[in-house]
Amino acid sequence: MDHLERDRLPLIILAGPTAAGKTSLSIRLAKAVGGEIISADSMQVYRHMDIGSAKVTAEEMDGVPHHLIDVLEPTEDFNVVIFQELAKKALGEICSRGHIPIVVGGTGFYIQALLYDIDFKENPEEGCIRQELEALAREKGNGYLHRLLEQVDPESAKAIHGNNVKRVIRALEYFRQTGEKISVHNEEERRKPSPYDFLYYVVRMERSALYARIDRRVDQMLAQGLVEEVRRLKAMGCHRGMVSMQGLGYKEILDYLDGRCTLEEAVYILKRDTRHFAKRQITWSKRERDVRWLDRDKIWDEKELVEHILREMSENASFTHHPFWSDRG
Repeated sequence: MDHLERDRLPLIILAGPTAAGKTSLSIRLAKAVGGEIISADSMQVYRHMDIGSAKVTAEEMDGVPHHLIDVLEPTEDFNVVIFQELAKKALGEICSRGHIPIVVGGTGFYIQALLYDIDFKENPEEGCIRQELEALAREKGNGYLHRLLEQVDPESAKAIHGNNVKRVIRALEYFRQTGEKISVHNEEERRKPSPYDFLYYVVRMERSALYARIDRRVDQMLAQGLVEEVRRLKAMGCHRGMVSMQGLGYKEILDYLDGRCTLEEAVYILKRDTRHFAKRQITWSKRERDVRWLDRDKIWDEKELVEHILREMSENASFTHHPFWSDRG
């Protein structure tokens, strides 16, 4: 192992679609390797948003430290640049304690940003171009803006959902300012070597089994009080224009509370859109490089999955030189 490899921090990533069982597996893994968990979830970062985000509970954590959970109010913005900054800070703190950082979540773009230290070349929030594009979105709708993006950067338009207005605006803004497609810039950033020595795992399972788990999870959220949670958020002043309220489970129930649809219709849309979201997560993971698949159709037992990861860690010098490894024996 050369000097450069030795200087790279070890990192485990556990990704995969929503409802694939990442939470319990990550906690078992963290306990096995002396790890701490960094959440790469765009909703669990918010306080007061527990049921709809399927947030890990203190009981489920079982003493394993978790980072980037309950750190923002629902009124605050959260994006990939903020995630990157907070995650790098947490990662440094975890490594300074001699523990192994484990990044867990389904937001592939966030994981990619951390893993390859992508430079997003952020611009001031109140720039003239951004204001102009925001006004266009209000006047002509999200679809119009997405069609503009298709004309100048079809790769980004394919990767960004038409309703993700912030990312559509960011891509258009970047093109207008630089003359370069943001998809090209991000691809160049992705080709950079990672500053971490990582093992990148993605949980997968047969599609129909995953969709059944998603439907059960939504039913469970309703039984746990999802409608009441959204009603409380609404009473706090939260509305559909906020980043936090764009999350699955929140915008649908908010539409019900605002009288735009029945509860039955809201639940149907929530289940359907969550399945679509899971499908996009799977597609994203297939495009990522250096992914190691954890096939839950073949190995369901979490103990076996953790043992499999431990075996692969034992073949990686960055992990075997880690204090955790010397403490095992």
